[in-house]
Amino acid sequence: MKVIISTLIIIFLQFDCSDRKNVVVISTSVGKIVLELFPDKAPITVNNFYKYIEDKKFDNTNFYRTVTTEPDNQPFNSTKINVIQGGIEDTSNMFMPIIHETTNITALKHLDGTISMARDEPGTATSEFFICVGDQPSLDFSGARHGDGTGFAAFGKVFEGMKIVKLIHKSQSVDQRLYPPIKIYFIRRIK
Repeated sequence: MKVIISTLIIIFLQFDCSDRKNVVVISTSVGKIVLELFPDKAPITVNNFYKYIEDKKFDNTNFYRTVTTEPDNQPFNSTKINVIQGGIEDTSNMFMPIIHETTNITALKHLDGTISMARDEPGTATSEFFICVGDQPSLDFSGARHGDGTGFAAFGKVFEGMKIVKLIHKSQSVDQRLYPPIKIYFIRRIK
């Protein structure tokens, strides 16, 4: 516990968070990613993410997926994207799914560094999330990536650590599965 607290203090001192609210750090085996979340625009999605953080359910999870256009590992998708995905794969460790906050409601867009919820059907998002590498408008409401046209629920943005996101994105993979996965030691709020 002392190591985690010390690490958080060091992270806080390294990043100028003074003009930002709702700051979250993802500590991984390859470095740290610092996010600002937007509860004023996507309250349901952000509060869900905070619930997982507060219960420490992201501790010792992984970034396990990379979706790339170069090389193209999406042979069965006509609409290509660039993202990394992580979270909790063990369904027994997830909370109930949340209401789908679409980008036409939140006015958020899937731009470079946006964090968003992974899902199947609308209203099935739980703990799995992805981070955009480059702008990904096909993930917004009415975008072509998902057949139902409602897009994905963006809820924050990376403001430090895109170098780490890009490193994960280019890491070794088999198909879209990172091999080995990139360890997420923990995700914490910086208050």
